[in-house]
Amino acid sequence: MKLRFLGKNSTPGDSPTLYASDRDSYVVQGWRVYANDLLMRLDVPDGHTVVEVPIELFEHLSKDGLPSGQVKNFSAPIMLVTAQGTCIVQGPEMHDPEALSQMRMPGYETCIEVPKPSIVALLEESGEPDHPRTA
Repeated sequence: MKLRFLGKNSTPGDSPTLYASDRDSYVVQGWRVYANDLLMRLDVPDGHTVVEVPIELFEHLSKDGLPSGQVKNFSAPIMLVTAQGTCIVQGPEMHDPEALSQMRMPGYETCIEVPKPSIVALLEESGEPDHPRTA
């Protein structure tokens, strides 16, 4: 899998990053979620994992030809929004050696692959009032 860097939201030692792939998907690199109180609120299927990223990370979607990266619909793959303004995102954990070789990832981070339509749907207004589940 080939990745195209879209952007990152970094502070020293942290590097949530967003990539577009050549498989009609996005790769979301973020902080691995270990907090049992969060994980107990989610149904995480085998092979999936959960990462935490700043909501602003999705603003980089505009670099992939989308009109904006403003999240308007808090639904899967975003599972929860924290009081700190980050979001908990769930998806299949990335194990592709070619993709991983293109990334710099500290041990406390991991990445997930999410189908492009699932991410694009987050940017669309839903017909109903949107109330994100908060952590």
